Amino acid sequence: MSVPALPPRTPAHRRVFANRTLNMRAIRAVGFDMDYTLVHYKVQVWEQRAYEHAQTLLANKGWPVAALQFDPTLVTVGLILDLETGNLVKASRFGYITRAFHGTKPLAFADQRRCYAGVFVDLREPRWIFLNTLFSLSEATLYAQCVDLLDAGQLDAALGYESLYRVVRGAIDRTHMEDALKSEIAKNPEPFIEPDPELVPTLLDLKDAGKLLLLITNSEWSYSLAILNHVIDRELPDGQTFRELFDIVIVSAQKPGFFTAQSSLFELVDDSGLLRPSRGPLTKGHAYLGGNARQVERDLDLAPEDILYVGDHLYSDVHVTKDMLRWRTGLVLRDLEPELEALESFRETQGKLTLLMQQKVELEEQLDTNKLLLQRERGGRAPLPNVASVRQAITELRTQIDALDAQIAPLARAAGALNNPHWGLIMRAGIDKSYLARQVERYADVYTSRVSNFALCTPFAYLRAPQVSLPHDEGLPVSD
Repeated sequence: MSVPALPPRTPAHRRVFANRTLNMRAIRAVGFDMDYTLVHYKVQVWEQRAYEHAQTLLANKGWPVAALQFDPTLVTVGLILDLETGNLVKASRFGYITRAFHGTKPLAFADQRRCYAGVFVDLREPRWIFLNTLFSLSEATLYAQCVDLLDAGQLDAALGYESLYRVVRGAIDRTHMEDALKSEIAKNPEPFIEPDPELVPTLLDLKDAGKLLLLITNSEWSYSLAILNHVIDRELPDGQTFRELFDIVIVSAQKPGFFTAQSSLFELVDDSGLLRPSRGPLTKGHAYLGGNARQVERDLDLAPEDILYVGDHLYSDVHVTKDMLRWRTGLVLRDLEPELEALESFRETQGKLTLLMQQKVELEEQLDTNKLLLQRERGGRAPLPNVASVRQAITELRTQIDALDAQIAPLARAAGALNNPHWGLIMRAGIDKSYLARQVERYADVYTSRVSNFALCTPFAYLRAPQVSLPHDEGLPVSD
C-alpha cells in the first residue's frame, strides 16, 4: 500500500476549500457517508443502470419509454426542476433563472425571460426540486425525457408535469430500494467503482492523528459490507477490515432523520446481518443499525464542535447537520475536480477574454460620456463647440465595440460551455455564483472533490477561509 506524497503545493482540483475556518487539530471525530463520499462510483455507469431499472418499471406500466437512452450530459448537479412548467433550470445565488430547458430542449432566451419574469427560485416552494447529489442525475434525465413524451401526447395528458415527476421519482426510489440494482453491484463492484488508492492511507492518517472515525450511511448492511470489503479491506495492512478501521459503523441511518429524530438502535451481531436491540452505549469497534446523532455525541463524549461530518448530499448530510446539530460539515463535490481542471486549461483563453472585456468597459465609458455630452447639448444646458466631432467619436466607439463583441462572443460561448456543453460550470451562473455555490457556501464549512484530499492538507491543518471580497473592494488595498 503506497502512502500518498505530500506535494509542496497542492493543485487546485485536490485542495480542501474553507467557507469557515476549520482547525483540524481541534476535531476529535470525523464521520463519513459512504456512497459518493468514501466510495466514488463511475457516475455514468451507476446512473445509467439506475436509469435503466427505472425505465423498465415505467415500461411495465405501459409507458412508451423503451427507446429512451441515458444522456450523461443532459443534467448536472446543482440544477433545479420546475414542476409547474416541466423545465430544468439553472439559477444564480439570488434565485434568478439564467438557463432553462423544457424537457430536453433549450428554451430560447425570449421564451425563458417570458416564462420567468418576476420568478425566483425558492426551495421552500414545492414547485422546485433541487438536484443536490449525483444520485439525482438519472431521475432528472428520465423526467426531462418523459416531459417530451407528455408534450407529444404519448402519455396521459391528465398527469401534468408535477404528477409526472412523482411517478418518475417513484420508479427511481423503487430502483434504489429494491434489491436488483444493489445486488448486481454488490456481486461485482469493479465495473461500478472508481478506485482511489489514496483513500485508505488518508483514513489511517486521521486515525493515527487520534481522530475517531465514524461511518454513518443510509445504505443497508449487506450492501455496505460488500462495497467496503471491496474498497477498503483489500487496502488495509495485515488482514484488517473496515470494522477495525472505523470506531463506529452505523448503517440504515435514515438520514436526514438520523440528525433530527430519536430512532431506536440495533447492534449487528455478525456479518450475516443478525440484529439485537442495543441497550447500552455505543461501543467502539461495533456496527449498528439506526440510532441517532445525539446518542453518538452522548456515548462518545463529543461536543458538536468536536465532530466533522463529511458527505455528498447537500441537504441530508450537510444542511440538516449544520442547522440542527452545529456539527462541523464537509461536502464532497465530485464534479469540482473536472470543473477546476477545465478552468485551469481555460486560463490562457480566460486571460484574453478578461482583457477584451476590460477594453470594452473602457470604450463603453467613453461612449457613455460622449452620449451624455450630446444629451446636455440638446437640452441647452451645456453647449458643445463641435457637435460633429462628438457624433463622430460616438460612431467610431460603436464600431470599435462591435469589433470587440465579435472577438468576445466565441470566447464567452466557450467559457459558458466549460465542463458541460449545456450548463457550463456547476459553481457559476454567468459571472455570478450559482445557486448550488450559494448553498455550499451557506452550509458546508469545507468542501472538496474527494475524501483523500484531506491527506494533502494533513490532519493537523488550520483551514482558513479567505477574506470575502465585495464589489467595492476592487482597486482598494485589502486590510488584514
